[in-house]
Amino acid sequence: MENEIIFKEELAPEVKLIKVRAPLIARKAKTGQFVILRVNEDGERIPLTLIDWDPKDGTITLVFKEAGASTKELGNLEVGDVIHDLVGPLGKPSEIPLHSKVCVIGRGVAIAAAYERAKKMKEAGNNVTAIISARTAEQLIFKDQFRKVSDKLYIVTDDGSDGVKGYANDLLRSLLESGERFDLVYAVGAATLMKSISETTKPHKIKTIVSLNSLMVDGTGMCGCCRVTVAGKPMFTCVDGPDFDAHLVDFDEFRARIHMYNEEEKLVLKIAEECRCRS
Repeated sequence: MENEIIFKEELAPEVKLIKVRAPLIARKAKTGQFVILRVNEDGERIPLTLIDWDPKDGTITLVFKEAGASTKELGNLEVGDVIHDLVGPLGKPSEIPLHSKVCVIGRGVAIAAAYERAKKMKEAGNNVTAIISARTAEQLIFKDQFRKVSDKLYIVTDDGSDGVKGYANDLLRSLLESGERFDLVYAVGAATLMKSISETTKPHKIKTIVSLNSLMVDGTGMCGCCRVTVAGKPMFTCVDGPDFDAHLVDFDEFRARIHMYNEEEKLVLKIAEECRCRS
């Protein structure tokens, strides 16, 4: 059945991987694109990056963190359950360089999206250095997968429980200061991470691409919810992105917009948890 979950795995606390039957999306998907889904008829529209897809099997793979009421509902679905609706692929495909030296950086749940990009870059003949980071070792995902597609892999945790203690940006700065050079740096994760990576690479004039995780509603450019300022001009993450030149993004505005409804999201989550307790 279309939109049926055929595989589910917990990668880390509150981080889930699901494989979904979606033959039309799997047939058209390209690197860097995403889907939007609703768990049920009354559900919120959730944008999720395509982590993998198989046109022959007609399946797509998604990774998400149970951060709010809607993603917790998605996490409660089991193998055999059907997602109410699923649309995609959306967004502009990523540009994959050829025979270059690239550095791919991902943090937390976004490590999954970074892996998808690193895999495609390696398949295109690039030399790939990867930096993956998380708060703790328990929250690191896709380590084994990254080892298979990276020429060099650096692991960073905030508390030092795995790899180097510190932050991905500190490690990148150390590599650049030691003479390491890249033709391209690609980063995906929290706004703070992407901004700091951009500030580090700009003095070195290294092309830097970030994948923005804006709030979205329709995903086709009509609502304007995902608006972001790039090079002083308004653009829409859903149709102009999600990849943008990091040195041109207004990260302060972007961060303010993605956190605009934090209090409302907390309230909805509280109500949803109270409803589950009563039932």
